[in-house]
Amino acid sequence: MRPEQWKQFKAAAKREPGAAIPLALIVDSPWMPGHLGITHNDYFFDSEVWFNAHRSVIEEFPEVIMFPSWWAEIGMAAEPSALGVRVRFWPHQTPSEERIPFHLEDLVELPPPDPNSDGFCPLILHRYASIKQRVFDAGYTMPVVAARGPLCTASFFRGVTQLMMDLMDEPEQAKRLLDLCTTLTIDWLKAQAAAIGPSVEGILVLDDIVGMIGPDDYEEFAHPYLKRICDAFPADWVKVYHNDAGVEACLERLPDTGFDVLNWGKQTDIANAAARLGGRMTLMGNVAPLDVGVRGTPEQVEQATLEVLHKAGGHPLILSVGGGVSPGMPGENIRAMARALAAFQASDKS
Repeated sequence: MRPEQWKQFKAAAKREPGAAIPLALIVDSPWMPGHLGITHNDYFFDSEVWFNAHRSVIEEFPEVIMFPSWWAEIGMAAEPSALGVRVRFWPHQTPSEERIPFHLEDLVELPPPDPNSDGFCPLILHRYASIKQRVFDAGYTMPVVAARGPLCTASFFRGVTQLMMDLMDEPEQAKRLLDLCTTLTIDWLKAQAAAIGPSVEGILVLDDIVGMIGPDDYEEFAHPYLKRICDAFPADWVKVYHNDAGVEACLERLPDTGFDVLNWGKQTDIANAAARLGGRMTLMGNVAPLDVGVRGTPEQVEQATLEVLHKAGGHPLILSVGGGVSPGMPGENIRAMARALAAFQASDKS
């Protein structure tokens, strides 16, 4: 991301009057290695390959904000690995995580994870600290740090099915786990920000598991922890929440967490989401990532993009797909989104 792109994203995220609609795509390891023809292991563990990969996609799509920009993730492995989850690596796909059998009553004996020393977190911190100056010298910025949210991290530790059972059968123990995971999320974000330095002015929190619980459970097991994360960072920072599993049960409550931006899935129509939010958050989306982004023709992508732009009806918007860029999305379809946005903005001015 270039500094001027960050200013554009920040203006849209903070809903500044007259802010232009940017095109921003969440790009990470599910998409980048396949698009560039490199292995996942090289992408994760070879700093030179990682640096060149990010620079390559930024240069290939100069009109697109690659978000969160220079993201040194290892699939979804960083936070779970700090809790002791087993991680398996594969040459041509993102890592898989396998929970270790654990009794919730033993949480009191589990030392709080330290992202400066535990799991893959210190490797990522070293990547940021050692390569950031090259990024800055090349004319780019690193404004956002990212982490999985509490329910997401807990689901890797327990397994999704077991976690859902925990919420019902052992709610107090589940809250103890969520408290631990929330502290890890905050500490992990702060450790990344410290490694990168003062260019950081935003956070991205990803937690799809929130979309798998109902309104009452959201209030008990999600909302307080998401709010705690937002409250841990300066009010003027940009705070982006990703959940493409579903937001029907929590949509109206999400602005009260403190997040500025919602990147959501295709399940909720953008006109519906805009009406229910009433301008209290910036929407980031929601061209269907698979049916349109991967499987559609460029012409279909342009049509779907224009539909999203028109249906937003002037609601604060960052154009994107409904979630992250999916594996196999062709570059031509990304360019089609950019063309559609340019055409929409030109017609809007005329």
